[in-house]
Amino acid sequence: MFNLHYQLERKTIGLVLGIIGVAAIGGAVEIIPLFTIQQTVEDAPGMRVYTPLEIAGRNIYIREGCYACHSQMIRTLRDEVERYGPYSLAVESKYDHPMLWGSKRTGPDIARMGNKYSDEWHVRHLNNPRDVVPESVMPHYSWLGRTELRYDDLGSHLAALRKVGVPYTDDMIANAKSDAYGQATPDTPFAEGVTKRYGAATNVRAFDGKPGQLTEMDALVAYLQILGKLTDAAHKHAAGG
Repeated sequence: MFNLHYQLERKTIGLVLGIIGVAAIGGAVEIIPLFTIQQTVEDAPGMRVYTPLEIAGRNIYIREGCYACHSQMIRTLRDEVERYGPYSLAVESKYDHPMLWGSKRTGPDIARMGNKYSDEWHVRHLNNPRDVVPESVMPHYSWLGRTELRYDDLGSHLAALRKVGVPYTDDMIANAKSDAYGQATPDTPFAEGVTKRYGAATNVRAFDGKPGQLTEMDALVAYLQILGKLTDAAHKHAAGG
């Protein structure tokens, strides 16, 4: 075997062809399954997209490196399903760019975090994790509640996501800024547009407890409260539906 390798190293053309052949095999193994992806990804016709405020929160989640300690993929193992809920389906991440499945759990998996705890719990947890989980090693993110959210460019974020397959409409993109504000200010006229474009079940409230002030805390809590709630496909699958 080694003699064959040594002989190939002495023959440039043979070595190049060998490299091309091995790379072609590896590429085929990765690419060919993509042609059958429609047969392997579950259908979820009622799945909604992230709102602009939730996208902003997701961006903050990525910026702060939260994915390094929290996975967003429940495995099929019995102990995981009993602790976190139905195991994750591929369709649940089809609007995630980039995906945040993760593999390390310094903290718990948060794939089904949505509406599990109150907004107040999340704000307290982010301000000082030890206030609600005494043994937590998570750092605090108290500055999020004091930092005004930049949301004037969210229309561009939605337009970019549409380029990679997320079905945002022209109306959603054009109203991204007002919808981000409206989702966290339920007593303003902008709130109605959010439910009109994203559905009546959309969370519309002052997530950080400060009406009229749009902060990064609002955005992150809004994102955490929608995790696992874009579709109920996993729960139907678990029930055999």
